[in-house]
Amino acid sequence: MSVSLTTTYAGEFSGKYIAAALLSADTLDKGLITIMPNVKYKSVIQKAATDDIVKDATCDFQTDAGTLTLTEAILEPKEFQVNLDICKKTLHDSWEAEQMGFSAFDNLAPNFADFVLAHVASKVADRTEKSIWSGDSTVLGGGQFDGFGTLLAADAALPPGQQLTGAAITAANVVAELGAVVDAIPTAVYGSDDLYLYAASDVIRAYTRSLGGFASQGEGANGFENKGTNQVLGNLYFDGIQVVAIKGATAGTIIAAEKSNLFFGTGLLNDLNEVRVIDMAENDGSQNVRVVMRFTSGVQYAQVTDIVFRKTV
Repeated sequence: MSVSLTTTYAGEFSGKYIAAALLSADTLDKGLITIMPNVKYKSVIQKAATDDIVKDATCDFQTDAGTLTLTEAILEPKEFQVNLDICKKTLHDSWEAEQMGFSAFDNLAPNFADFVLAHVASKVADRTEKSIWSGDSTVLGGGQFDGFGTLLAADAALPPGQQLTGAAITAANVVAELGAVVDAIPTAVYGSDDLYLYAASDVIRAYTRSLGGFASQGEGANGFENKGTNQVLGNLYFDGIQVVAIKGATAGTIIAAEKSNLFFGTGLLNDLNEVRVIDMAENDGSQNVRVVMRFTSGVQYAQVTDIVFRKTV
């Protein structure tokens, strides 16, 4: 069976598919950080802080008392591209099986072009998720922007008491390591409604196992709620703070931060975004399909002194 692609996706469709590619990254899909769409070039993130501005009352307007400090960080999304040359036969069998009902997915691609884009978008989402937490822009040709781990490791303004290092995370030490992170959270931040403990997959795995107990982590012989190792991976909490998995982080990473202090920026609707699916059959008689994507993305935080960063050494 010959498959012909007659549609080139561009213009209004580009926003749709770029959004699918970027925002389906696990962190963004779950809304774990603040998303800033339509960043044309740069965006200035400002955060205000005041000292003690409440004074005893008098009848007069006194000399200006107190200090308002405005801090800012620059979020500059980096430009990326995807250039793929795919043989139709490579994906056609999978798409055809999907259309015939031999698929576990409920949302079927209505045509082959959409199937190709969905395949590419899943790869972009995976790369985006990794970049958000552990990306390194210095990797030549790596398609990465500096993630939170890279930014925090290089930020001299991060207070020494909020830079934590430790051994590899295990079920035996994970409670102590999480406790050290919570103890380092600034008083002004502790108790915030959008405060999370962002934890790498190995931390989540070790903490879940520690909840199984067996008298080793203070949970008793049968663990949390007497479930032993039959703990359910649902909403995890530590000292009242929700612990969320960040799949793109390097092993041992724990970040305590407010969602409102962590930003992901992209230019979903700007001129730098483009999505095209080009059938090469009419040009060179081949069975190849070219996929072109251009988009921007990057992360930044507003106030580093409100963040605790733990890594394994």
